[in-house]
Amino acid sequence: MASNTKIKNLKKLLKKRESRNKCRFTRSRVEYIDYKDVQTLQKMVSQQGKIYGRKRTGTQAHFQRKLKTAVKRARFLALLPYMGR
Repeated sequence: MASNTKIKNLKKLLKKRESRNKCRFTRSRVEYIDYKDVQTLQKMVSQQGKIYGRKRTGTQAHFQRKLKTAVKRARFLALLPYMGR
């Protein structure tokens, strides 16, 4: 019985870890990151205006590059600030 509960607990841990590290853009099947979607971009940018890294957000490299260009475009059009408050 003890080994059976350990297996169940291990499965729960693996399931949590999987969902936490999965890319949000892959989960929602996004092909294009829109620079006009300010709410999504604000979640990926700190209070100081810095773009969070891939380890922190769990974003794939492909989407991280697209995110970078979308944030830069949004900053240029004054949808996002260059610096925080």
